[in-house]
This record gives sequence, structure tokens and C-alpha cells, in this order.
Amino acid sequence: MSERPERHRDPVDAIVGQWAAVRPDLDTAAMEVFGRIHRLSRAMGDRIEKAYARYGISRGEFDVLATLRRSGEPYTLSPRQLSATLMLTTGGMTGRLDKLERAGLLRRSPDPHDRRGLQVTLTGRGLELVDEAVGTGLAVQTEALSALEEEKADQLAALLRELLAATER
Repeated sequence: MSERPERHRDPVDAIVGQWAAVRPDLDTAAMEVFGRIHRLSRAMGDRIEKAYARYGISRGEFDVLATLRRSGEPYTLSPRQLSATLMLTTGGMTGRLDKLERAGLLRRSPDPHDRRGLQVTLTGRGLELVDEAVGTGLAVQTEALSALEEEKADQLAALLRELLAATER
């Protein structure tokens, strides 16, 4: 009979072990999954934030620029559309738009179809910056994911898609 290689223990294993010692009646399987997802999200968020800082933007500001970029030419959306896509309050969105507009990465102008509305448009400089930053961010993510074989990475993506769909019902 072959021995299984000892797996790497992480902080979640320690937490689960502590719970097992004081509450052996608990089923901590969900804690093992979501504890790791949470820690991974924080660690990658920090790495991505550092990557975008090179461009003078935060992760949240990148999200605004990327949303405009993904909308296609003319890279224009209303503040309300941006807020809805990014799940932000209008106040939170206004702060991001103010900073990005001061940096010359986007511009706000009256909406020609709604006298009360505004539209937000990516500038040429904003387009160049977001195209560079997305490549940098993807490189950071790809490097981290390279710890898994391609088949395992595909399997993980599929499992997470399934779990996310179940939690969004």
C-alpha cells in the first residue's frame, strides 16, 4: 500500500484543528473551503492592488476604467450604469469618478439623450492606461494560478462557477 504524501498545512488547517479540539461536534468542511477562498481573495487583492499602484490607480479605480473599456467604443456609460455594474453607491462612484477625471483618465459630460443625466467616457490616456494595467493584473493572476496544473485550474474554475451560481440564487 502506497503512502499518501503529507499535504501542506495552512492557517485554515490550524483553525479547523482548534475547533475540532473544543467543538468536535462541528462539521467544519464549509469553513475549510470558505476560509481558504477568503484568504486567497485577500492575498490576491493585495497583489493586484500593488500591481495597479504602479499606474497611480487603486483596484476600485481600475474597475471603473475596465468597465468603461469592456463596454466597447465609444467607452461611455452613465454613472448609474457604472454604479450598478460595480455594485457601488452613487457616493462611492462619485469619489472614484472625481479622482479619475482629475487624472485625465475619463471625462464627464452631459448626456445628449437625457438633459438631467451625465455620461462618463474613457479618455485616450485612460484607454492606454487600462489596457496596460489589465495585462499587468492578469500576469499577477496567471503567475499565482501557475501553481496548479492546467487541468486542475480548469476544474477549480468550474467548481467555483458552480458554487457562485448556487450562492447567487
